[in-house]
Amino acid sequence: MSDDSAFAPTVSVEDDHDDTRLTLFEGDDGGLTLDQRRCLVVILKHPVVTDDRAEWATLVRDSRVIKSRLNDLFLDLVIDRERGIAYKVQIRSGEFGSVPPLLRDAAFTREETILLVVLRQRHLAARGSGLPRAHVDRDELIAGIDTFRPSSATDQAGDQKRSAAAVDALVRSGVLAKAGSDDRFVISDVIERMLSIDRLHELHAWLKEQNSPDAVRPAASDDIDEEDGE
Repeated sequence: MSDDSAFAPTVSVEDDHDDTRLTLFEGDDGGLTLDQRRCLVVILKHPVVTDDRAEWATLVRDSRVIKSRLNDLFLDLVIDRERGIAYKVQIRSGEFGSVPPLLRDAAFTREETILLVVLRQRHLAARGSGLPRAHVDRDELIAGIDTFRPSSATDQAGDQKRSAAAVDALVRSGVLAKAGSDDRFVISDVIERMLSIDRLHELHAWLKEQNSPDAVRPAASDDIDEEDGE
């Protein structure tokens, strides 16, 4: 035994981390576990993550490390454990100056805007009745969109296609979650963040005006903006 080895520093058990379990592929230099990486991808990919997803447990348990990775990208993490929703927000600027945004602002279509109003109304009605969640059917949602169409709207085939696309878009965004079948959904509590009561009343009044007999139908609506990570 050399003299140098006799005085080699010892490593305590708590500092002796074996990072081989973090290596998932050749050349992998990441510092997250497989579950944490999957969770990070989900929060980056989707505008909203709800507590019915498999990644929710990891997100809550390891929120600090997930938040740290998001902060490196000028994003922040918001978790509402009571409502069971989480989402990311873009840090636009600060004392460090402006930053290149990772998220893009995307306006909802007219049908999506109408659907948000319909869903918020149903969500309010469910809460008023003491129900924890509101369930809706696809046909019911499409019918709800149709009630806000002006009499000048004559493209029925196109309207039905746009309505179906609006339902699918809100499913992808996490506002609607499938409940047992492809045509049955539960409304996520994230709708409360997206539409305040005051904003709901404003949009409802605007839609009623647009639905008047002499209304000219717009091609799309820029009433609500969403941040989309895709």
